Amino acid sequence: MNAPRDLLEGFAVYRVGGAVRDARLGWPVTDEDWVVVGATPDALSARGFIPVGRDFPVFLHPVTHEEYALARTERKQGHGYTGFVVHASPEVTLEEDLARRDLTINAMAEDAAGHLVDPFQGARDLEARVLRHVSEAFVEDPLRVLRTARFWARYRELGFVIADDTKRLMRWLCDSGEIGHLVAERVWQETVKALGEPRPIAYFTALQECGALAVWMPELDDDADLARGEAAMAILPANDDPAMWRWARLLEALADDAREALCERLRVPNTWRDLARQVARTRALWQTDKDRRLEGADVLAWFDAIDAWRRSERVEPLQRYLALEAPALAECVGEAWQFASAVQAQALLEEGYRGKALGEALAQRRLASIDDVVRLYKL
Repeated sequence: MNAPRDLLEGFAVYRVGGAVRDARLGWPVTDEDWVVVGATPDALSARGFIPVGRDFPVFLHPVTHEEYALARTERKQGHGYTGFVVHASPEVTLEEDLARRDLTINAMAEDAAGHLVDPFQGARDLEARVLRHVSEAFVEDPLRVLRTARFWARYRELGFVIADDTKRLMRWLCDSGEIGHLVAERVWQETVKALGEPRPIAYFTALQECGALAVWMPELDDDADLARGEAAMAILPANDDPAMWRWARLLEALADDAREALCERLRVPNTWRDLARQVARTRALWQTDKDRRLEGADVLAWFDAIDAWRRSERVEPLQRYLALEAPALAECVGEAWQFASAVQAQALLEEGYRGKALGEALAQRRLASIDDVVRLYKL
């Protein structure tokens, strides 16, 4: 433990949460969080700590910029994950602070000498590979349903399971309607994090089992869809954002209206929505190739659908995606793009085409060049 001590003399400082958990698991530790017991906001401010907490007292160390939170308790008041009254004072103990946390494996701390403080047996659950709630207060925060599902997506490959009693509380939060009080942006934020974990399908599976998927993502609430999505998310094009591509692949088989409804409900950013649309169009292209003989018009329609003429940078990553499912088709599309994109409007303007006639001639010549390629490949 290497917490800087110079500005914290007189206070009890503990490393807490994820850093303690992941170090004991042998998992990469990316962030360290600290709890300060026995201090006040004024005392930390007087030593140069910078207050950054909006809802509770959190400070940045003036040198290391790591986060230091005052020990606190929380009391539920209202619905959702923001309906809490926070109490922070020098009298709040470390155990009281740890008691408000969601899972036992997140409720461990280490003192300055590196000794474990573990009042809720988090180390035992780490060893047993169990995600278990700290207390019945788990039901005070519906966000814990998503967090637990996300931790399962992270650690499932290590053999972790969600404790049956914790599953019961997750189900209660859904059946009671509390899960619906979350805001879409927070649901999406947890979903993005889960998509970046080693087994993202575990997140969606856990949400399905407790009923949260039916509330927030009913379009995916089907065993067959999740099984197909798991297989699809396991195969991604290289050199691209894996979380964004996993989302697109999970949604690729949905009908257009279902995909758009889901993205709208979760307030999905436009870049993610656009990729999901493009991947769905690309999937439709290779499905066409499976169902019947491919025509040049099919490829031209795909270029139009992904707005390739204005956004040429979209072609190459989608071609790599296509190569995962239909290598010969991907090669054909790549060659067709070379020839079709070489047909330029300027040459037709010089031939005298204008207005509507220019657009029609451009489409016809592009189609002719694509037809030539498609005929050679005999797909």
